[in-house]
Amino acid sequence: MKLYEWDFAPNCRRVRMFLLEKGIDVPKEECITSNIVLKDPYLANYEHAMVPMLELDDGTQIGEALSIWIYLETLYPDPPLMGTTALEKAVISAWERRAYDEGMVGHAEIFRNSHPKFVDRGKLRVARFHRKFNEQLSKNKFVAGDRFSVADITTITVVDFGHALEMQIPDDCPNVKRWYDEVQLRDSVRRSLPTHLPDGSPMPVAA
Repeated sequence: MKLYEWDFAPNCRRVRMFLLEKGIDVPKEECITSNIVLKDPYLANYEHAMVPMLELDDGTQIGEALSIWIYLETLYPDPPLMGTTALEKAVISAWERRAYDEGMVGHAEIFRNSHPKFVDRGKLRVARFHRKFNEQLSKNKFVAGDRFSVADITTITVVDFGHALEMQIPDDCPNVKRWYDEVQLRDSVRRSLPTHLPDGSPMPVAA
């Protein structure tokens, strides 16, 4: 297997952290040029022109972080990151999607759009994301319950993406801050963090 990625991209980090939590060693290849465009050989090899992409030994290509998670979770079930019981799977899936749809997409709107109207829309969505997750984490050690899961992987990726955009955890979200500080102790969180921003400057850290 080989993982094609972009170090800064949050979706690529989601897969890197998943691999680290599972203890799976997969060769990786950076597919972005200094101008932040996909390299020509990769574009010629992968028609969907997105990262991450996991290429299997037989040439099969699996795109999208969630699809890569599902494939690897089936092959390497321990430790379980996507739940074991029907209820646990449902809760983890729901909170992982909330982290992605409300957090990741909101931050991405800020990153992708320069028009003030779009920036404000993204900021409002991010504010809702923090409030909702602050409430959820007031009742749970991790995002979806008592066990670290893919819901936490997506959420930490979202929060650190916000730091890269100079958006810190709001002061009125102490439960998110508590959770954030605790998951910093996990090896996968530290080792999966990008080292540089797209312009080459060092990745900022949380205040």
